[in-house]
Amino acid sequence: MFWQGFATGSRTAIPIALGYFPLGLAFGVLAREAGLGVIQTVFMSFMVFAGAGQFIAVGLLKTGAEIVTIVVTTFLVNLRLFLMGMALQPKLKSWSKLKLGIIASEITDETFVVASDYYTNHEPSWPFHLGLNVTSHMAWVFSSGLGASVGNLIQDPAKFGLNFALPAMFIALLVGQVKNKVTLIVAIGAGVVSLVARTLIPGNWHILLATIVAASLGVVLEKWMGK
Repeated sequence: MFWQGFATGSRTAIPIALGYFPLGLAFGVLAREAGLGVIQTVFMSFMVFAGAGQFIAVGLLKTGAEIVTIVVTTFLVNLRLFLMGMALQPKLKSWSKLKLGIIASEITDETFVVASDYYTNHEPSWPFHLGLNVTSHMAWVFSSGLGASVGNLIQDPAKFGLNFALPAMFIALLVGQVKNKVTLIVAIGAGVVSLVARTLIPGNWHILLATIVAASLGVVLEKWMGK
């Protein structure tokens, strides 16, 4: 049963892995430009596994930013993952702390969306979730390592469209989640809040703000329409 569930999770992660591949290549190239070696790049992807945070980290590293600045900035960017973990926790509350810790360490925007969607029609499954996360994680590690290895051959990632990999994957995930009026309103609301906040608030606070507003709006709308 374990390996059957794990295999199901791995198959479900294939679209995520395909989306991560060009993105990981781009990250690997940028990491080499920032002065990281192949082993350092692979180690970072294995230990951190946070695409947006890693891109920001190597960008700051390339500019010569202080380590404190890099840590604080990436922490703020990745705060949204804390909210995602809180959203999943009620469905996984019967799991042990060890299992929850493993899942929490590998949560990403994409695995959160896919798992949340899967659990609307299926019971939470540890083997499934582990297969989903591990497959996605290894795809990211492998592709970033490959990007770092061939970094000298790809001078301009944008020339090959690699910089559009992340937005394209987010759009695909978003479209799959818009299934009714509530999710449509929440998606539009999150987009508007994010765009407005980005023009008014420095840094990456617009991401966290849009996440909080969207989650709150979703709860209010579901309760209101459920009456």
